[in-house]
Amino acid sequence: MNKKVAFYTLGCKLNFSETSTIARNFNKEGFDRVDFSEKADIYVINTCSVTENADKRFKTIVKQAQKVNPDAFVAAVGCYAQLKPQELADVNGVDLVLGATEKFKITDYLNDLSKNDFGEVHSCEIEEADFYVGSYSIGDRTRAFLKVQDGCDYKCTYCTIPLARGISRSDTMDNVLKNAKAISKQNIKEIVLTGVNIGDYGKGEFGNKKHEHTFLDLVTELDEVEGIERLRISSIEPNLLKNETIDLVSKSRAFVPHFHIPLQSGSNHILRRMKRRYMRELYVDRVDKIKEVMPHACIGVDVIVGFPGETDEHFLETYNFLTELDISYLHVFTYSERDNTEAVEMDGIVLKNTRSKRSKMLRGLSVKKRRAFYESQIGTLRTVLFESENKEGYIHGFTENYVKVKTPWNPILVNTLHQVELTEIDNDGIVKLEFSEVFSG
Repeated sequence: MNKKVAFYTLGCKLNFSETSTIARNFNKEGFDRVDFSEKADIYVINTCSVTENADKRFKTIVKQAQKVNPDAFVAAVGCYAQLKPQELADVNGVDLVLGATEKFKITDYLNDLSKNDFGEVHSCEIEEADFYVGSYSIGDRTRAFLKVQDGCDYKCTYCTIPLARGISRSDTMDNVLKNAKAISKQNIKEIVLTGVNIGDYGKGEFGNKKHEHTFLDLVTELDEVEGIERLRISSIEPNLLKNETIDLVSKSRAFVPHFHIPLQSGSNHILRRMKRRYMRELYVDRVDKIKEVMPHACIGVDVIVGFPGETDEHFLETYNFLTELDISYLHVFTYSERDNTEAVEMDGIVLKNTRSKRSKMLRGLSVKKRRAFYESQIGTLRTVLFESENKEGYIHGFTENYVKVKTPWNPILVNTLHQVELTEIDNDGIVKLEFSEVFSG
C-alpha cells in the first residue's frame, strides 16, 4: 500500500504553486496525497515569514498533524525554514527542516519515515539559491497559480524575502509557455501569474543578470496561448508596471482588467524610510493611466501601518491619499518587527495598540472602497467564472474585474463562464444574481 502525504501551505500564491510542484514530486515517488486533516505518513508544512502570525501558526499546525497521527514524520520547508531553520527544528514533533534550495528535493531526504529525536536541518546559505525551479498549482479546478519569477534584488527595510528566497531570477520563456499550455489542457479557465517580484521578469532567465526578455514580452507571449480563457497578474511593483503593459492588458484577449499594486505608504517620508523605489506621485500616475484606458478596472493596494517613524500625521497622509485615490480595495498589513532587517534597528517605534487602531481604520476604508467599486459596476454586463465550493447554499464566482458574485448553488455552474448583468448588492456586500439571470447569458 502506498505511503500517504499531506500538505499545509502558509502565505502567498507563490507558496501554493510551489506546494503543488512538491506534491507532484511525491506523486512520482508513489505517495498518495490526502487532506491535512486525514491520517498521513508524512506531513509537509510550507512556511511563510512575512508576518508574525505566520510564525506563530506553525506550532499550531504541527500540533494538528500530531493529533491526527502522533507517529507521522513532519517536515518544514519554505521561507521561515530558510530564515530560522533551528527555531523550527526545535519545535516538538518536527523531524526535518529544508531551506530554499533543498525543498524541491525533499523526497531525496526521506530514507525512512521514522521519527527523529531532534529536527534535522538541511539549509543552504541564501547566496546559493541562485537557480530557478518552475512551479504551478492545479489543485483548484477553476484557476492555477503559475510561477514565473523568484527572489528579489530590492532592499526594502522591512522585508526578509531576499534573505528567504535569494536573488531575483526568472523562468525561461519557453518553460513558462510550456507550463501554461500544460495548465490549459487541464480544463482550468484562469491562470494567475505569480512570483516575488514579477515585474522584474527576465532577469536571471538564463543564469545571468541580463534581461533576455521583459515582463511585457512575457504577457505578450502568454496572451497568444490557446485554451486559456483568463490571465491575471497577481501583484506588480508600481515602478515596474509600464504604460505598454497597461495598454496591452486593455486590448488583451485573455488578460483581465485587474491589478494589484503594492503602495505600502502614502507618505513620501515613510516610503524613503522603507527604501521603496518610487514616490506617491508615481503611484497616482499608474492608477490614472489604468483608469484612463480601463475605467472599469479593479485596483487592489497593499499598505503597511505602524512602520517605525510613522507619526499620526504620516498615517493621516496615507489615509487621505487612499481616500482620494480611485482604487477598489486594500490589503492592510500591520508592521511587525523582523530579525535581520534595517527597520528593526530604526527609532520611532509605533505602539502596538496604535498600529491596531490604524489597521482597523484602513480596513474600514477598504470596505467602503470595495462597496463603491461594486456600486459603480451595477448595470454593467460582466463575465463570471464560477468556483467549485458550495457555501451555505450559494456558488460564488468572480467577474473579470474581480467583483465577487453569488447565486443559488447549482453544480452545473462549477468552472463555467457566463455573461451576466450585475443588478443587486446583497447585505453581505456581494453581488447577488437570480438563477434565471445566470442562464440568460
